[in-house]
Amino acid sequence: MASSGEEPKSGSPGRAGTGTQPAPTGDAAQLDTAEDFEVLEEEEEEEEEEEDLSELPPLEDVGRPPAPPREDTREQGGGDAAEDPQEWLDVLGSGLLKKKTLVPGQGVDTRPRKGQDVTIRLKATLEDGAVVEENPALTFTLGDCDVLQALDLCVQLLEMGETALIVSDAKYCYGAQGRSPDIPPNAALTLEVELLAARDAPDLELLSGKEKVELANRKRERGNFFYQQADYVLAINSYDIALKVIGSSSKVDFSPDEEAELLDVKVKCLNNLAASQLKLDHYEAALKSCNLVLEHQPGNIKALFRKGKVLAQQGEYREAIPILKAALKLEPSNKTIHAELSKLVKKHADQKNVETEMYRKMLGNPSAASAPGKCKDKLPWSIPWKWLFGATAIALGGVALSVVIAARN
Repeated sequence: MASSGEEPKSGSPGRAGTGTQPAPTGDAAQLDTAEDFEVLEEEEEEEEEEEDLSELPPLEDVGRPPAPPREDTREQGGGDAAEDPQEWLDVLGSGLLKKKTLVPGQGVDTRPRKGQDVTIRLKATLEDGAVVEENPALTFTLGDCDVLQALDLCVQLLEMGETALIVSDAKYCYGAQGRSPDIPPNAALTLEVELLAARDAPDLELLSGKEKVELANRKRERGNFFYQQADYVLAINSYDIALKVIGSSSKVDFSPDEEAELLDVKVKCLNNLAASQLKLDHYEAALKSCNLVLEHQPGNIKALFRKGKVLAQQGEYREAIPILKAALKLEPSNKTIHAELSKLVKKHADQKNVETEMYRKMLGNPSAASAPGKCKDKLPWSIPWKWLFGATAIALGGVALSVVIAARN
């Protein structure tokens, strides 16, 4: 539930703070976020196989048939969901996320609202009863995806003082990746939750520079977690929230160091945002994010690389190549940039060959395949000769007609 510092590597051991995702390793702590070149190299190796994002799970599967009740529901929940359906609430109507009240709360009007900071007591167990997490006072912003989706969806249904049991499919917990080393892939969880407190979130305008940096970093780190889970939609959501925090107006004066820290976090968020948008083929949005980074840091290698990659995906090889060359000049030893640049140069050459062949067929002269290149200095090679001759004939015809009219007058 707490996020992982800088971008967590897949399979990192241990957990951070409240323990809802892997803690950063030594190397990961040096990464900007989910788009560092170490990660880009991994992307490059996998690029031979196009990613199929169609299988990414949606946030809710309302139309999915209810799943059969699990045997462990009776053991850990103190009741049988199938025999006593009145005690269980099927939160999404899919059977994948269910809630049962153990201790009643203080009434429906005491339920927390989205945007509030809530504090809960949490105990999480696997299907075999193994306890994987205990937190006597976990605080998070409800609705910001700061914690497991199972908690974000169910805590807003709790009354103040209520204790509830939540049985969640892996989809709303740690998904197909799990959490090394204690939560295996595709593991369902049972969460015992008590709502302790709910209060309005702090006014962003009144936050000090340090508080603003810490809050923005927490949201950014949560985005890194979702990026590693391949949930790019939620990653974008977290980065957007972080940028909103940074960009909010303030009634407090910041020191130059605090201003520099906020700019650093902003650049990291924008770079990560571009990485996530590129994963979803949102090219225009990714290009905008890259340009915003380059406005602040024209020599930002990651933003240059991302921008070049976005332009390449749009088929703009002529524009992408010099941008990647600029990135390579800043970091000549980077293998990822070398590989991407080589690939683009080849694609650009192939594109030019196709265009040349197309114009050769338009001219109808097999021997003129190289004519456009030879005439480049005299005329735009993209103008077919037949058009030029036609235009000349029309012009000459117009002159002749003018002479005839003048003679008759």
